[in-house]
Amino acid sequence: MFTGIVQGIATVTQLERHENFMRLTLELPVAHCNNLQTGASIAVNGTCLTITGFENQQVHFDLIMETLRVTNLGELKPGENVNFERAARFGDEIGGHLLSGHIHSQITLRSKETPTDNCILWFDVMPEFIKYILPKGFVALNGCSLTVGEVSDSGFNVYLIPETLTVTTFGEIQPGDKINLEIDSQTQAVVDTIERYMKHNQPA
Repeated sequence: MFTGIVQGIATVTQLERHENFMRLTLELPVAHCNNLQTGASIAVNGTCLTITGFENQQVHFDLIMETLRVTNLGELKPGENVNFERAARFGDEIGGHLLSGHIHSQITLRSKETPTDNCILWFDVMPEFIKYILPKGFVALNGCSLTVGEVSDSGFNVYLIPETLTVTTFGEIQPGDKINLEIDSQTQAVVDTIERYMKHNQPA
């Protein structure tokens, strides 16, 4: 379980690619390397990954075909940065919203506007997911819990504060980049329940 409060930026130091499989090594900031354990979970760009080994700041993960298909992790290159969040613990403050780390899809950054002390990002979203994205609702983008701004038939935007740009990779992204999307599970449950109810209660 994760909160969507990105703890920082990690750097890709090594990639070992095979057919439908990839071994990923990240360098974590030293302040976030305490009590690492093989088998523990870390969200990388919002994707829940299991630690398979570690040495000092170097942390290893195995990515299988479904992870490579659904997320943007398969496109990573050595030297690139990713958002990370270590798994939440009982007693932690939940400053964002509860996340599973199970990515629903990738979406594309349509545009990026940077007025003074602000950043506005517009994303294109496929029709099957836009119904779950509501104004002032929540989404997780590359693991960052964000409040939805405006919503159109084909996309939505978010407004970012300078702190978010500093501690995440959103300060680096450019139009055309693919971003991992996890929709809010409670919103999805409500929308799907209403759709099933309406479908089964239509007049004959």
